[in-house]
Amino acid sequence: MNELITILVDGLTYASWLFIVSLGLTLVFGVLKILNIAHGSFYALGAYAAASFVGWAAAMKWAPAFSIVAMLLAAVAVAAVVAPLTERALLRFFYGRDEVLLVLVTYAMFLIMEDVTKLVWGANPYYVSEPYGLFGNVHLGQQTYVGYDFVLVGLAVAVGLLVWWGLNRTRQGKIVLAVIHSAEVASSMGVNVSRVYMLAFSIGIFLAAIGGAFTAPMISVQPGVSVGVIIVSFAVVIIGGLGSIPGAAVGALIVGLARSLAVHTAPVAELFSIYIVMAIVLMFRPEGLFQRTQARKI
Repeated sequence: MNELITILVDGLTYASWLFIVSLGLTLVFGVLKILNIAHGSFYALGAYAAASFVGWAAAMKWAPAFSIVAMLLAAVAVAAVVAPLTERALLRFFYGRDEVLLVLVTYAMFLIMEDVTKLVWGANPYYVSEPYGLFGNVHLGQQTYVGYDFVLVGLAVAVGLLVWWGLNRTRQGKIVLAVIHSAEVASSMGVNVSRVYMLAFSIGIFLAAIGGAFTAPMISVQPGVSVGVIIVSFAVVIIGGLGSIPGAAVGALIVGLARSLAVHTAPVAELFSIYIVMAIVLMFRPEGLFQRTQARKI
């Protein structure tokens, strides 16, 4: 029983940050029709920025609780700086072009940002320890878990609900959904599609950055951290269905629980477990578990 609880807790913790990152990836694809290879780099930028902001707050001898605010501000800063530079200065010139070309462009962005992070932060790992001990421990049965893990699960739920509410219950969200359905029709009705693209891309970067920022206390922030994240994130959105927000949630849960089960029962199959689940889903549902709504062709 204790092992089952441990598998569930570890799986939910892993799925929580993965859902936040994958949510940004699937949102960008749904709106801009871009399979963003550089999404993992935005996650890494969020983690590095959080390490810098939290370290600065500690050097200023601010209260440890401020480290949570510092991580949030780090994600906001990454989105505010990187989104205009990448969407306005680069991606906007490739909209409507061949999908393979867009993949190559985002792959080039990924390579550039990998080098940028090394130039700015160096090759040595960073550790963000302050936030991890703020929430104490949680006792379940005979096992003790770090309270921060449950905070991360709560953050994922809050982010998912906020994005859903923003898309389905606000005027701006309805405009975004209209662009997702048909950018041409939305433009003919007076919608500034370029502005919607910028908004969606900024939110996508923010979600990747906040995923990295709030995962930083749980990992060693070092070069190469973006590679594993983008691979697993793609597995999530492929399982759930590209462009589907519910699919991102279900896909993250499936991947998180599959990985946790493998780690506790057969550690050598950790990565294999994710890919075998993805292969099984694609065998029966090539479009993913939740197919994104397509515009009806006439």
